[in-house]
Amino acid sequence: MLIGAGAPVVWAAQTDAPAPAKSSNIKVSAFASGLENPWGMQFLPDGRLLVTERPGRLRYIAKDGRLSAPIAGVPDVAAVNQGGLLDVLLAPDFEKTGTIYLSYGEPREDGTNSTVVARAKLVADGDTGRLEDLKVIFRQEPSADSGHHFGSRLVWGKDGTLFITTGDRNKLRPEAQNPANTVGKIVRINADGSIPADNPKLPGWAPEVWSIGHRSVQGAAIRPENGKLYTLEHGPRGGDELNHPEAGKNYGWPIITYGKEYIGGSIGEGTAKEGLEQPIYYWVPSIAVSNLAFYDGDLFPEWKGNALVGGLAGTRVERLVLNGDDVVAAEVLLEDQGKRIRDVRQGPDGAIWLLADDTGEVLRVTPAEAAPKPE
Repeated sequence: MLIGAGAPVVWAAQTDAPAPAKSSNIKVSAFASGLENPWGMQFLPDGRLLVTERPGRLRYIAKDGRLSAPIAGVPDVAAVNQGGLLDVLLAPDFEKTGTIYLSYGEPREDGTNSTVVARAKLVADGDTGRLEDLKVIFRQEPSADSGHHFGSRLVWGKDGTLFITTGDRNKLRPEAQNPANTVGKIVRINADGSIPADNPKLPGWAPEVWSIGHRSVQGAAIRPENGKLYTLEHGPRGGDELNHPEAGKNYGWPIITYGKEYIGGSIGEGTAKEGLEQPIYYWVPSIAVSNLAFYDGDLFPEWKGNALVGGLAGTRVERLVLNGDDVVAAEVLLEDQGKRIRDVRQGPDGAIWLLADDTGEVLRVTPAEAAPKPE
């Protein structure tokens, strides 16, 4: 169903999807604890986890849930408000090279900071390890004197290019519409930091920019069934978004939004405008979206193809049932736990693994009758 005759087209099914006919019966277990503001995690080939802590630490988590000492060689970070050490990503050839990628808030000498991405070699050293040959391959410009809206999720495209999400830094809101910089953008680069030949490269666009008009994108995943990028974006007071960013397109912030100013009042020119892209789905009120995963495992066969959305202020995981790009049902999970969910990943075991920002835990979600912890 469409609404808005004579105006830009808006899908009526963009929000408030109904609950599915059958609720999920799940079990939530604490796998590890003792972390401080965990932000990103990756599963290592040997069965351990690699987890970032926003204050600036990187740790292993053993298969029995024990935390390692901090890994040495992590760069200095701007651990201010929402900033710090953020996402972590393994190189596609990690087993051969040991290369990892980190996103973080980088402090500048003038007191400003910005989102950067570096790669380094992770070298094991007993129960812990160290980073060697660290090299920054992307710096967001311009920098800002701000502790907000770093973006920072990292994801590999199907073609081996690297997508980096950035934010508008709050203080630089209008710059999200300036394609010549990397504020409030989706960035796409090669693994070494060079520019892919097939980036949009539209007139006036910085060569690394994939899409523009984003507020703060903290979730990103490749959808297995189509190989395309999907993202989660923080709105202000309302208007969190699920988007499918495509090359050369403008996603509207701050010209259009379904949110309001925190102090009250409207933002921009309304909820739709010709030439600006609509979200696939949005939340009012905001749930403060975090990371995104698409489920394709066997532990929850009825979830295959579903999107799993983390919520911080919303203290939840939301399961979205998709038909193409239409959200036809939405189920709220874990709301009774009251935990700020920062990261959402499907594990090699088919379970859903979560980072709880406020309690410093790694959580594992399985069917209620299922699955012992991995050995």
